[in-house]
Amino acid sequence: MAEDMMDQVESGDASETGEDLLQLVSFKIGEEEFGVDILNVREINRMVEITRVPKSPEYVEGVINLRGKVIPIVSLRKRMGMPEKEQDKDTRIVVVELEDQLIGFVVDAVSEVLRIPRNITEPPPETASGVDAEYITSIAKMDERLLILLNLNRLLAFGDREVLKEAA
Repeated sequence: MAEDMMDQVESGDASETGEDLLQLVSFKIGEEEFGVDILNVREINRMVEITRVPKSPEYVEGVINLRGKVIPIVSLRKRMGMPEKEQDKDTRIVVVELEDQLIGFVVDAVSEVLRIPRNITEPPPETASGVDAEYITSIAKMDERLLILLNLNRLLAFGDREVLKEAA
């Protein structure tokens, strides 16, 4: 599934149409659909066993061993103050790279790779779906859907990344 998504990104070129396009990986948390810049996403994996790390913040689920690398895992639900949900067959770990550090985010389901025109996005309202506006880059209106574009750097501020480095 992740390979199929990455193949979609490699085919097609924004310069062919002359439009300024955003390429995003979209995923669901509850009923809300979120997106992150595909350039930050390294891979998407099925849920695996997570090793808890003592004294880590509540939103840090623990760490996983991914091909010899220890990667801290963050629950986006907990980080954004959303209620917990039982993991199921659709639960995924989206591994992203932020400032040379790999971090895994637990999401309810990965939806698709999207290429959307930048001009359909607008700044977020003060609160969007109960998610702090500081975590949101913009909101894209697509037909009947709203896609909340996350700012991963704000979602994990400098102090958070230091905690995650220690966990790994």
